[in-house]
Amino acid sequence: MDVKRFSLMTTFMAVMELCTCANILMITMGGTKSHKIPFWELARGLIPRGHNITFISAFPSDFLMEGLEEITPTSFVFYVKNFTNWDLVGAKIRGEEPVHPLDMIRYGYEACDVLLSDPETKDLLYSQQTFDLLVLDGAYPECALGFVKHYNVPFMYINTVGFYTGSLSLAGNPAPYSVTPFLARPFTDSMNLLQRTMNTLWHLAANMLHSFMVRNLIQEVVRKHFGYDVPPVYDISRNVSFILQNAHATVTYPRAYLPNVAEIACIHCKRAKALPDDLEEFIQGSGDAGFIYFSMGSSVKAANMPEYLRRMLMRVFRQLPQRVLWKYEADDEMADLPTNVKLGRWLPQQDILGHPKIRAFVTHGGLLSMFETVYHGVPVVSLPVFCDHDSNAAKAEKDGYALKLDLSSITAESLLWAIKKVIYDPKYREDVKRRQFLLRDQKETPLERAVYWTEYVLRHKGASHLQSPSKNMGVVQYYLIDVAVVIFCCILLVWYLLKLCLKIFISGLSASITSNLFRKNIKIE
Repeated sequence: MDVKRFSLMTTFMAVMELCTCANILMITMGGTKSHKIPFWELARGLIPRGHNITFISAFPSDFLMEGLEEITPTSFVFYVKNFTNWDLVGAKIRGEEPVHPLDMIRYGYEACDVLLSDPETKDLLYSQQTFDLLVLDGAYPECALGFVKHYNVPFMYINTVGFYTGSLSLAGNPAPYSVTPFLARPFTDSMNLLQRTMNTLWHLAANMLHSFMVRNLIQEVVRKHFGYDVPPVYDISRNVSFILQNAHATVTYPRAYLPNVAEIACIHCKRAKALPDDLEEFIQGSGDAGFIYFSMGSSVKAANMPEYLRRMLMRVFRQLPQRVLWKYEADDEMADLPTNVKLGRWLPQQDILGHPKIRAFVTHGGLLSMFETVYHGVPVVSLPVFCDHDSNAAKAEKDGYALKLDLSSITAESLLWAIKKVIYDPKYREDVKRRQFLLRDQKETPLERAVYWTEYVLRHKGASHLQSPSKNMGVVQYYLIDVAVVIFCCILLVWYLLKLCLKIFISGLSASITSNLFRKNIKIE
């Protein structure tokens, strides 16, 4: 009996030794709900392993998860809801920037102040609760870095926007503009001279705006709430322990990463489940023609689209032999809704994309939607609206499984043509199936990889040994501009000395020749 008890005690102690069982604080300042999804999935993987998760965001929970405490500060929720009540599609159709760069700057510091001023946030900060690790949104971490100073613990990023390289670059990762397309423009990693020039200018302009916002606006907000001894925000960011990058070489681009970066694209992707009876009945009624799924994601409200665009979509859908499932958020019924179209305020997107009768996906080109369409092997017609939609759509079109249409010039004829093209041209389905195989061919799931590295950072108290000294280098040092100047100066010095020596040599030689000639003249005389 004693032997058995000792064995159980030994096993228990071994398990306790291996278990990190940490308190983890997750924060996303993202203005769209899609930023929240990778955090949810990481929480799903960590909670069964004994970790306690506290999660701050602007989007109230859709469900309860034991071990997850969600904090949605009321004033922060209302601010984000009001700020994002925008007509993105209408602006894009008019050829305008859907979100003006100055509005992005305004969101950066206003949202920060609203979050940190909220009583629920202050209750958390002034409570005696402690955390062992912070996991922040790498797409906009600057405000949340104040929590790092407050709790004085290691922190990680989930870089929710796969094409955003700002946080990666600050941590010392190479991101040359020659092969790093700017996320808000339809460039790929294969650019001609003009495209590389434009890409560079966009990067430089964005970096200047970001630097102004962080150094002059967000820095002051953070110091107001966390104390004026808070170090420069960029300096805190450089010390990030690990970055979970929402990307993968098969659906974004091949990248050179430091050891403290791991790709986790499709961390949220799942095998399709059976659809609700009403949806399944609607789909089965399509016969061999199958159906099309139309969704503009969580950031673009289809119900806010201009009326003439809605009518154009009705005209296109009415001409299709396929049935159409449309994610449409408005409560009002459409009087002119074709019989082959079914609306839904919320639809189980991955279960729909994984259905054997689906023929095409018409979407805004959001990153998670593009990952899901590859994971489930469905060709795409993309209608990019704002932010990273253009770069996501450009990558998909380059990989051969999508067609991209510009909302500013779209017509019923072009949309109908594009939908039929991706359905009836086998190339698009073949290319997406090839990408699907590449994406799924991994030694572990993205969630398993994310959980491993999160616990690795916990076990090794921040894992500072994975960080590169390049994170502390400025542009002059990193690109060896100072070395180039030294080498250039050395070359100039050597050239000057050689020139001087040659001048002295020639002068001496000339004097010697002149002297010899003078002596010969004396002897002759």
